[in-house]
Amino acid sequence: MKNFSKILILLALIFAILTGCAQNQASTTSTDDTSSKKSAKDIVVRIGVQGSGGLFGKAREEQTFEKAFEQYGAKVEWVEFQSGPPMTEAIAANKLDFAGLGNMPVITAQAANIPFTIISQTLAGNKNVGIVVNYESTIQSLQDLKGKKVAVGKGTNAYDFLLRALAKENIAVEDIELINLNSDEGQAAFDSKGVDAWAIWEPYLTINTLSQKGRIIADGELIGLLSPSYNIVRTKFAEEHEELVVTYLKTLNELLAWESANEKEAVERYAKERNLPVALIEETRKRASQINIPVKDEIIQEHQKTADFQYEIGTIRQKIDVTKVFDNRYIEKALQ
Repeated sequence: MKNFSKILILLALIFAILTGCAQNQASTTSTDDTSSKKSAKDIVVRIGVQGSGGLFGKAREEQTFEKAFEQYGAKVEWVEFQSGPPMTEAIAANKLDFAGLGNMPVITAQAANIPFTIISQTLAGNKNVGIVVNYESTIQSLQDLKGKKVAVGKGTNAYDFLLRALAKENIAVEDIELINLNSDEGQAAFDSKGVDAWAIWEPYLTINTLSQKGRIIADGELIGLLSPSYNIVRTKFAEEHEELVVTYLKTLNELLAWESANEKEAVERYAKERNLPVALIEETRKRASQINIPVKDEIIQEHQKTADFQYEIGTIRQKIDVTKVFDNRYIEKALQ
């Protein structure tokens, strides 16, 4: 009888131990399931944009990214810029997480050892950058720019395009009078005919040509140069919050899908924002329609050529291996 009682006590102890283990395992599993969503709690995701309006204007108005990040407990802060170089400076200062910008600011940033990662391609690069002259100007070709005043924002993708275009025609930079102006200043100088030509990106090219203020004498398609644009992320942010990077790209894809399915509504919206004719916005989109895709090897190779050129002419101070900053892993997950 005593032995039977001991056996019952022993069985009760074993049962209690097993039950406790099961409860602990369930608790651990539950924590593991939610850990990825809690890891970003109280994080502020800082998204950089160039100007207001457009697709990101719609996203800001409807809080599309805020809703997407809400499941992780993360908030969103929007930061506006006029061009790419200040964006990379903000990333260097840990004041920005995401940005969309052209190839030249990316090259300069890598040469300056700013920790960022290219996570997707946003523009094809064949017609989004060019050189425009006043409509009634006698300038017909790049050769005619010798001795002329040319406006451009230093460090931008238009700056890279201008330098490569001149080199292709064996024109020294010293043969032109280069005026460093941001996009708003450049438009004012172009309107007042304070400059003879302007190296700039869309939508400024189309705005000035369709309004018959100017003529395009060179773009990527005309002279065979690519100026692609990319989405980049602060590297430490990506390492700590992979799920937020993938969510950012997924959300952008959803916005692009809306834009594609509602072309008329989108164009009318963008035209109203800028107080411009719908036809002008339609033409702008033909020249530079946004994408969000993995970066192909041939684009990376072209990017390396651009970096090598900038090193050779002394714009950047160190030779760089551009493959080190490209990572398609995030966009590939977003597209799954």
